[in-house]
Amino acid sequence: MKLTSNAFKQEEMIPEKYTCDGKNVSPSLKWENAPENTKSFALICDDPDAPAGTWVHWVIFNIPADVDSLEENVTQVQELANGARQGINDFHKFGYGGPCPPGEEHRYFFKLYALDKMLNLKAGVTKSELEKAMDKDILEKAELIGNYAR
Repeated sequence: MKLTSNAFKQEEMIPEKYTCDGKNVSPSLKWENAPENTKSFALICDDPDAPAGTWVHWVIFNIPADVDSLEENVTQVQELANGARQGINDFHKFGYGGPCPPGEEHRYFFKLYALDKMLNLKAGVTKSELEKAMDKDILEKAELIGNYAR
């Protein structure tokens, strides 16, 4: 499985538009070659370089198996029209919160998981709650890393 974005390439700089210094909108993401038995996708975006420990920027799950992308600027609501649900990020909001590092350049990991079922979780879960719920249901994982510095 492969995860890409037309906003930035692997290990390149994330454009300001997708950060707290710009419009703070989510970048478009596209994936391909998902496992045959995929029933849903989940995505976590986090920053392991944050001073206080890993900072969560986005939690979204129950993305239907027939979906292969997320458009730019995903609405910051609990549930999307296609049934995907969003969790709470470390800014205490639903949906995406862009990079906003306090100092030097940070790495942002967009991690896509192909799951063998839909998850029985409500919107508003944390990253750790999602990880616990999907732990035994991950078929495959793809990762896209972007960088940003202020």
